Amino acid sequence: MKLRNILFSAAVFGLPAFHLSSVSCQLSTVRAQENIITVNAKKLGAPIQPTMYGIFFEDINYAADGGLYAELVKNRSFEFPNPFTGWDISGQVLLRNDGPFDRNPHYVRLAPSGHRDKHSMIENHGFFGIGVKSGEEYRFSVWARVPDGGNAKIWIDLVDNATMEEDQKLGNVGLDISGKEWKKYTATIKSKRTFAKAHLRIWGDGKVTTDLEHISLFPAKTYKGHENGLRMDVAQTLEDLHPGVFRFPGGCIVEGTELATRYQWKNSVGPVENRPLNENRWHYTFTQRYFPDYFQSYGLGFFEYFQLAEEIGAEPLPVVNVGMACQFQNNDDAHAPATKEGLQQFIDDCIDLIDFANGDPTTNQWAKLRADMGHPAPFNLKFLAIGNEQWEKPFFDRLAIIAPEVRKVHPEIKLIGTSGPNAEDDHFRNGWKAMRELKADLVDEHFYRDIQWYKDWMNRYSDREFYTKDGPRVFAGEWACHDRGKKYNHAGASIYEAAFMTNIERNADLVHMATYAPLFAHMEGWQWRPDLIWYDNLGTARTASYYVQQLYMLNRGTNVLPTTISLNGGTPVANPVEKGKDGVFASAVMDKDKNEIIVKVINTQEKASTTSINITGLKLKGFPTTAEVVTLDCSNYDAENVPGKPEVISPKSSTTAINAEKGNLTLSPTIPAKTFQLFKVKL
Repeated sequence: MKLRNILFSAAVFGLPAFHLSSVSCQLSTVRAQENIITVNAKKLGAPIQPTMYGIFFEDINYAADGGLYAELVKNRSFEFPNPFTGWDISGQVLLRNDGPFDRNPHYVRLAPSGHRDKHSMIENHGFFGIGVKSGEEYRFSVWARVPDGGNAKIWIDLVDNATMEEDQKLGNVGLDISGKEWKKYTATIKSKRTFAKAHLRIWGDGKVTTDLEHISLFPAKTYKGHENGLRMDVAQTLEDLHPGVFRFPGGCIVEGTELATRYQWKNSVGPVENRPLNENRWHYTFTQRYFPDYFQSYGLGFFEYFQLAEEIGAEPLPVVNVGMACQFQNNDDAHAPATKEGLQQFIDDCIDLIDFANGDPTTNQWAKLRADMGHPAPFNLKFLAIGNEQWEKPFFDRLAIIAPEVRKVHPEIKLIGTSGPNAEDDHFRNGWKAMRELKADLVDEHFYRDIQWYKDWMNRYSDREFYTKDGPRVFAGEWACHDRGKKYNHAGASIYEAAFMTNIERNADLVHMATYAPLFAHMEGWQWRPDLIWYDNLGTARTASYYVQQLYMLNRGTNVLPTTISLNGGTPVANPVEKGKDGVFASAVMDKDKNEIIVKVINTQEKASTTSINITGLKLKGFPTTAEVVTLDCSNYDAENVPGKPEVISPKSSTTAINAEKGNLTLSPTIPAKTFQLFKVKL
C-alpha cells in the first residue's frame, strides 16, 4: 500500500499518525475477507409466523408407550393379541374377560395354589426393562377386587433379577384389597438404587383369590405433575425447544395399515382405563428391526397432546384421516368410498375434534368430555391437517368432499392438505395444483433426503414461479437430512439442516411452518433414523439436529431483514452458492419484542471463512459495542450425542466486538469449517 493511501485512510478513520501500523493491519484484514454479508435493517421484511419452527410427534421408535408417556408397565390391561405379552406368570393365574371396562375386558385372577410354597405371581418386563432411580418414588395403581368377598393382601416388588445380592428387591410395598366390587387402589414404592432393567412383580394372597386389572406404574414425578402424565426428562426436552407448533399424533399411523387400525382420536380420550388397544402401523413395517409387541395403549391420547401443546406454548396441529389407509401399503385399496355418505364418519371426526378442542362444555358433548377430563377452557385450536402423505385422485377426491363440510361448520379453522411423500416429482406438483384448487390454507411437504439433495435445494423456497404469491402457504411438515449410508444423527448432516433453514427463514412470507421429523427414538427400540431426541430408560440425548432446531426456535424473531452475501467480492445476492456446492449461507431477523437483530451464518465448507457482517440502515442514539455469539461446531463429522455420556456437540456462547460508524454496524468473524454461528445484537 502506498504511503499517501495509508495517510488518507488514517484521516478517514480519524487516527493520529502513530496509529498507522494499526490501520495497515485493519485494512489488510478487510482485503483478506472472503465474504461480505449485508443486512438491511432500514425496512422490516415479512413477518415471521409464531408457528414457523415446531415439532412433529409420531409414535415410531417407541415414542409414546415406552417413551414420552411415563407409564412403565407394558400391556397393563392384558389386551395384546397374546394377553400375557410382557408378563411372566407362575402359580394359579387365570385370564378372564368380564372385567369392569367394556373396551378393555380382560383381567387376571390370582388364586391360591393350594400349597404354601407355590406362589401365584405375575411379573412385568416393562419397555426394555423398567428404569428406576435411587431414592425416587413410583406410584403403583391397580383396579382390584376380592371376588369371594372379604379381605386380601398383595405385595408389589421392584426387582433386579440379575443381582448378586441376597434379595432381588429394589423396593417393596403391600396393598390391602377388600370387597367384591372393583375399586382403584394405589401405593408408593421407593427404589433403593438406580437400575435400567427392573421388573415389576406382584404376589397374590396365599389364601384368598384376587382379581387385578389395569396394572400401572408411573414415576411419582411426571411432567407438570399429571397423574396420567409424561416422562419428565423427555417432555422437558420439548419445553426447552420452545416450539411454535406441535403436530400430532403422527403421519403414517393416522392412516394405518388398514382403516380399522388407523389412529382414531375418539378412542384416545375419556377414562384411561377404557381406552382400547390399537395396533401400531410400524409394528409390521421394518423386518430388519422388528418389534412384534409394538402397540398403542392410547394412554397418551388427544387430551394429553392438547395439554402438552398448551404447556410448552405451542399451537396444536392435529392430523386426522381422510378416509384412506396407507397408500404405500395398499395402493388404491382399503379406502372409504369417495362419497359424502362413505366419508361421513371422517367428516364427523374432523368437526367433533374441533368441538372437543374449542367447544362450549354446556352445549356440546365433546367439549363436555374435555371439561370432564379436567380442562373446561378451550384449547384454542386454529389448524387441522386432513390426510398425510397421500397423492393423486384418491386423495384429492376425498379431501374435496371432507374439507367443504368442515368449513361449513368451522370456517375459522385453517385446513392443511398435502403434496404427497416426495418433494420434487409429478405427484408433488399435481398435489400443489390440487391444493390450490381446493383452497387449502397450507400444504404439507415432506423431504427426508441426503446431503446432496439439500445442497441442490438450498434455494428451494426462492422459486417464485412455482411458489406463487397467492394461494396456500408452505408447511414443511416432515424433513431431515442424512448422508448416504449414514442414517444416524451425525453432526455432518445437521450443518446442512442449519444451512437449509436460512432459505426457510428468508422466505417467511411463503413458509409458515417447519417441523423436523421424527421427534423421538428409544435406543433399544428404534426403527427409523435420524431422530431429534434419543433416550434410554434412564436418560435423554439432544442431538446436533436438536440444537440446530433450538437455535432457530429461540431466535425466531418477528420480521425478516433483507440479507445478501457477496462471495470474494462478487455480486451481492441472497444465496450466491452454486447449486450442489458447499458455501456460506445466511439469514437475519429483527425481534421487535426484544429490540435485537439476529444474524445466522452457516459455513458448510471444509475451510474457515473470513467474513464481514454489515448491518446497515440503523438510526440509533447509541451503538452496541459487542454482540453475543452462539457457536455450534459440527466439524467432527461422525460425532453424535447419546444418553449417559457427555455431549460431544452443543452450543457455546461468547462475544465479539462491533464497529459502529454512521448507523452501520460491522462484525468481522471467522466462521470455522462446518459451523453454525448465530450473532445477536442488542439495540
